[in-house]
Amino acid sequence: MSETIPMRHAILGAGGVGGLIGACLAHAGASVTLVVRAEALAQYPRQLRLESAFGNFTVDVAVAAEVPPVDALWITVKATQLEPALAAIKNSDVVRGIVPLLNGIDHIPLLRAKYGAGRVIPATIAVETERVSPGHIVHRSPFARLNVLSAGRGLLGSTVDQLQKMGFACGFIDDEPTLMWSKLVFLAPFALTTTAADKTTGEILADPNWGQLGLACLRETCAVALAEGAKVDADAVIAGVMKMPGNMRSSMQKDVAQHKTPELEAIAGPILRGARRHGIEVPATKKLVAAVERRAGLESRLM
Repeated sequence: MSETIPMRHAILGAGGVGGLIGACLAHAGASVTLVVRAEALAQYPRQLRLESAFGNFTVDVAVAAEVPPVDALWITVKATQLEPALAAIKNSDVVRGIVPLLNGIDHIPLLRAKYGAGRVIPATIAVETERVSPGHIVHRSPFARLNVLSAGRGLLGSTVDQLQKMGFACGFIDDEPTLMWSKLVFLAPFALTTTAADKTTGEILADPNWGQLGLACLRETCAVALAEGAKVDADAVIAGVMKMPGNMRSSMQKDVAQHKTPELEAIAGPILRGARRHGIEVPATKKLVAAVERRAGLESRLM
């Protein structure tokens, strides 16, 4: 009987999300290579240590400055870092599938134009996870939800099964607008409100003003999503928000606190542009975007 050859994965962006995916896949027996900056290569640890509700463990991984031949390349950098990170892909022909897990929507057409529509497999992840030091990942939320466009089932079916066994909630979604907007209708109000207020989810929901503003942003985002062809239900999303752990903070909120450039264009841009295309009023979203720009010391460019 022939042995099954393990899937080969590369992680471009060894932060919280990339580290979580890489650690879980390596723990399940897959081959995992972390792609890091050339100047960090010599000192970067050849192990990933994960602290998670899914388990605490340390796994061996390979580390490289260029993307090697792999079955799946997971792109998990911040949207603000995408263009320079792609320099690590010297030869995309050695990659069977590219799986981007960035926030937002605009990266999908960019990657398709660069590497071919057939190679890019849209996917989304909802999770709070953080790289506290190189190779050390802390998964803070009690959940990790991964959704993949159904066209990727052939390549990623076994990988999704492995992640589900680790504790992920996974699914394959048939249509792309629903896949991508289903995350954004949750992410955008969460990220914008927690960042504008600098409060946790529980503190937001306990504050009538911030809570109402966040829910208004959620309904506006759902209206744009529906106009863009996605199947979303604002009431169902709100019900999910009400069940979120009260101590959650968004990555945008953490970026602003650390004086990093927030992913405002990636997260709010599709909503504002879609609203203009379809003639939809989004006053709550605009108010939150302006507040985030003030907190981050950014010039107003989105509106």
